[in-house]
Amino acid sequence: MEAAWRQAGRGRGRARAGGQAGNGLCARGGAGGGAVRPGLGPGRGSGGGTACISLAGSSSLGASELSSQKKFDEIKKANQAAAKKFVEDQFSSSSEEEEDIEGKHGKILAKTFTIYTNQTDGDASELERTRQYVNEAFQSGALTCLICIASVKRNQAVWSCSGCFCIFHMPCIQKWAKDSLFLISSPLTDDDFGKKDYPWPCPKCRFEYKRSETPTRYYCYCGKVEDPELDPWLVHHSCGQVCEREFKPPCGHKCLLLCHPGPCPPCPKMVAIACYCKKAKPVPRRCSTKEWSCQLPCGRKLPCGQHTCENPCHPGNCQSCPRVSKQRCVCGRQIAERLCASPFWQCEQVCGRTLPCGNHTCEQVCHSGPCGECPRSGKRPCPCEKSMFFLPCTEDVPTCGDSCDKVLECGIHRCSQRCHRGLCEICRQEVEKQCRCGKHTKRMPCHKPYLCETKCTKIRDCQKHQCKRKCCSGNCPPCDQLCGRTLGCRNHKCPSVCHRGSCYPCPETVDVLCNCGKTVLKVPCGRERSTKPPKCKKLCSRPPTCHHPSQEKHNCHFGPCPACRQSCQKVLKCGHLCPASCHDEALVKQTGLHQPAGPWEQPSEPAFIQTALPCPPCQVPIPTECLGQHEVSPLPCHSAGPYSCKRFCGRLLDCQNHTCMKECHKFTKVNGNADRQKASPECSPCEEACTKPRPPGCPHSCVLPCHPDQCPPCVQMLKIKCHCKLTNLYIECIKITCADLKEKDLLSSCKNQCPKEIKEAEAKAAIEEEKRRQQAELEAFENRLKGRRKNKRRKDEVEVEQSVWQKYKNFIVLPVCGVAVVMLAWLMAYNN
Repeated sequence: MEAAWRQAGRGRGRARAGGQAGNGLCARGGAGGGAVRPGLGPGRGSGGGTACISLAGSSSLGASELSSQKKFDEIKKANQAAAKKFVEDQFSSSSEEEEDIEGKHGKILAKTFTIYTNQTDGDASELERTRQYVNEAFQSGALTCLICIASVKRNQAVWSCSGCFCIFHMPCIQKWAKDSLFLISSPLTDDDFGKKDYPWPCPKCRFEYKRSETPTRYYCYCGKVEDPELDPWLVHHSCGQVCEREFKPPCGHKCLLLCHPGPCPPCPKMVAIACYCKKAKPVPRRCSTKEWSCQLPCGRKLPCGQHTCENPCHPGNCQSCPRVSKQRCVCGRQIAERLCASPFWQCEQVCGRTLPCGNHTCEQVCHSGPCGECPRSGKRPCPCEKSMFFLPCTEDVPTCGDSCDKVLECGIHRCSQRCHRGLCEICRQEVEKQCRCGKHTKRMPCHKPYLCETKCTKIRDCQKHQCKRKCCSGNCPPCDQLCGRTLGCRNHKCPSVCHRGSCYPCPETVDVLCNCGKTVLKVPCGRERSTKPPKCKKLCSRPPTCHHPSQEKHNCHFGPCPACRQSCQKVLKCGHLCPASCHDEALVKQTGLHQPAGPWEQPSEPAFIQTALPCPPCQVPIPTECLGQHEVSPLPCHSAGPYSCKRFCGRLLDCQNHTCMKECHKFTKVNGNADRQKASPECSPCEEACTKPRPPGCPHSCVLPCHPDQCPPCVQMLKIKCHCKLTNLYIECIKITCADLKEKDLLSSCKNQCPKEIKEAEAKAAIEEEKRRQQAELEAFENRLKGRRKNKRRKDEVEVEQSVWQKYKNFIVLPVCGVAVVMLAWLMAYNN
């Protein structure tokens, strides 16, 4: 409106400028108002007049200033009134053309559905489909003629298809029907051209209409009123009366809505009706859903006549009997188990009964009733059917000898052969034949058709291609080539045969879908590019792009789904579930990108890329025992494993005397030994000397390293003096420490004769020897004195005298034994 006022103002300014220049001002105005032409004031309105004011020149401005100003004010007011009227008319007409009737939409719907909702106690659930058609009728641009691809205005004559309820412009559908009849009625042969009454189809649903049903007048939806008047408080192209069309399927009632587009809703009338089997009492039900089942067994007799129907109460005839029984065939020769539903059956045996003639047998397969008369009995004609013969059935009918005279296949000549059996030969008579186009004649056999090789040069009805049919009769068939031109939708090519003029718009409709495809908006083919997809209230059905079996619930949408915020729940290597948020599609900043040389260089790679990140380390606390099995501490699962508690091992070493002093270390069971107090192969060996106490009296330490058992007996040699303090004795320590006093005295003895005794014995022996020497000297003297007596005494002395070994054995044996004992002790000490 502001633009119109500015336009009118510019007109007034120019008019004012013209007046000041002395050229005069001409204004056209009136009650109707009109468009403003710049420089000329307001335009011409309906019923308006013309007012021309001639202003005086510059010489008379002073005298007529008041009158000129008055006239100018009048013209200004008329100009403003005309501009205001123009703006009001312009905007009121456009609002009527493209008006959004949201305010009165509900009132019109309520008025249209009032009678129906009164019958259903306000239940309008069955009106959704009809409501959709009515809503499309209200929406600007929603009704589109699929033939001309233009919006259907509320004041244009239309026609509605009774199959799909699509609305078309009346001239468009008339032209469509005319052209469809012309194209569909293209004859297969020249003779039947134009004789068959072909139907024409709806451009959308292909519902067929007869030639007589071609629309010629504009009616409302219910067909009661011709050329219905435009009423802003009614549905467009509606007469406002009750529809009263028969419901489909017919139930005897009529539609209760006001004249409306689209299909009629289901019948809302209440009727009392029994169930299918008529056993239950009639109950009140909606007429549209009046058929119902009581679910009791049907009980009607089946066609087999033996069993009853066991199915629950159902519509229509009962099903075939599903049971099996033994039944005879039609001829009664065989019995077989068959379904009760097919009691009559034929076996494969030929009847073979002798016919009444007594010469032939019945050749029919398994039949009931009598076989009938012999087919060769009675009065029989000859092959040419001119003579009749009464012959026995055993004889064949002879030929009569007359000419055959049957009409041949040509339909002109007759068979000239004698009466014969079988088919007649082809007509071989030569006749003068004219070709189909009538340009050539030729004499040839009658049975052969004659077509010349001349091609027809006429232009077919498409005005593009020649007929080029050989020997054409002049009635050239329509062009049989496909048009193939791309239609205005740019998606399909014209499927019609070659034709004159422009092609019809694409008859197809395209579904504009939401992303999931559950919400559909039908638009003419070609408009899908400029039509916004419908909003869908369904949940997004895309499969998740991450590893989850289902994604978070969100509405259907275009573009990528929002990032998954569910818990990852992947099974980690440790067996636990990842508790972090889904990280299959994390945005990670790229590193090492190419640095642009300047602001003019565009980055070739995105700064962030979508990639799957590994699961974070598992933080589930796991009770973990240290390497030495001293303690159990909760550690994060990713780092759970044998660890050192920094304590001393403390296990008893193999020596059974000391413990392992290494820091907590790995412990290996040996031979199934699970005792935590015993050392493992990883423990440090004991390197200390044996500190066990020695037996009392043993001055030596254990020669073995630290060991678990008792120390071995001390075998070191002790050097002691014998009792006589003359001999050094070497005796094992264990013998000394373990001996009692008596044994110690015995061990301390050198086993040799005591030196005192030896001296005493030597002294005694010397005395005795001296005595013997003296006695010998005495005896010798006496013997000398007494010869015989002397010899006898010497003989006795010789017999009593001891040998050398007896005299010196003690001096030889004892030293040798002492040396042997010393050597033995030395060897034992050396070996240890």
